[in-house]
Amino acid sequence: MTENSATESPATESSATENPAITDAGPTLGFFTRLLEDAPADQRYRFALEQIEQAERFGFGTAWVAQHHFSAAEGGLPSPLVFLSHAAARTDRIRLGTAIITLPMENAVRVAEDAAVVDVLAGGRLEIGLGSGGNPRSFPAFGTTFDDRREVFAGNLAALRTLLAGDALETGHLLYPGPDHVGSAGGSSESAGRSALDGSPTRRRLSDRLWQATFSAGGAGAAGAAGDGLMLSRTQPRPGDNLGASLDEIQLPVIDTYLEALPAGVAPRILASRTAVVADAEDLPRLRELTEPALRAEADRLVGYDTSGLTLDELLTATDTYLGTPEQVIERLAADRVLGRVSDVSFQVHSVPATNAHTLRSIELLATEVAPALGLRVDGADPAESAGVAQAVGIAESAGVAP
Repeated sequence: MTENSATESPATESSATENPAITDAGPTLGFFTRLLEDAPADQRYRFALEQIEQAERFGFGTAWVAQHHFSAAEGGLPSPLVFLSHAAARTDRIRLGTAIITLPMENAVRVAEDAAVVDVLAGGRLEIGLGSGGNPRSFPAFGTTFDDRREVFAGNLAALRTLLAGDALETGHLLYPGPDHVGSAGGSSESAGRSALDGSPTRRRLSDRLWQATFSAGGAGAAGAAGDGLMLSRTQPRPGDNLGASLDEIQLPVIDTYLEALPAGVAPRILASRTAVVADAEDLPRLRELTEPALRAEADRLVGYDTSGLTLDELLTATDTYLGTPEQVIERLAADRVLGRVSDVSFQVHSVPATNAHTLRSIELLATEVAPALGLRVDGADPAESAGVAQAVGIAESAGVAP
């Protein structure tokens, strides 16, 4: 999920309320990418596909991609549904999601049509994450303004929801392919429509697979009232009177508001995004060396105050970045109370400038070391095949081939 995808003021109160509706099997393990490698577009897309395939091999339940326009430095993918249609052809089980589509910049009918086609091709594996925010400079190119984003978002979301539910627009138009066609092609019959919450095969309509990204309790309440999933960011600004607040202290009340607004009988869907790069001990010094300048370049924007006097470890904590060996990452993540309140957790490497080989290895270690220790749900995997892929990529990088 992009840092700009949610634009309202963060909640400031904490809560320890339990969430009895989340499955005892633990949150689903997910992968997320903004496609930010220092490489041309064709290589960025190849890397992301390799990473999604690696995630599926190691039993990740979901893979999510971000959307960014006009700036390779912000993210490498302006058309996430086009990309996911290709990812669907190269995978069989893993659920594929957008995190997020900036809906005020889109035509809701085209989003519905593109999503419906991708979902048919993917065998019912598509998840649609939506947000109202984004780079303010991008909005005029799409015929709208940043100031109007919430109003435009609401109108587009209503139209999108109507079409995906199989209902007609005010003009009388119905979506094709409609809900009855979803899950009829691509993927296995067992994976089609699989619930991210309980793993049971279902035929959930795309309208029941919408998610909303937000920083605030108000946005969470709107998502809950609509029965949508809630997407929480990897980091977010702290309130001015509590700059030292932990991320879970900020996000727990957002979860509470979402659950309170959720209609009776609707299962909660809560996804927490987190930045985590898990590395072997011998690779960690080089990763820390690469990370420090990259993180310092954007730390002030992420946290909202001057971070020039912080050490690297203090920067990692302030920006909610988990970088370390499996044991180190497990120790820090175990203190994150949000992870006990969600249905899904998606891990990304950004803002760590990890190479493709680093990312592939991190995916492996997340699945084999971190997830079991934290009680995250991992499906069946093929470690032997995955090890071969990671080894081949590492050899290519050491030989000076594209990372």
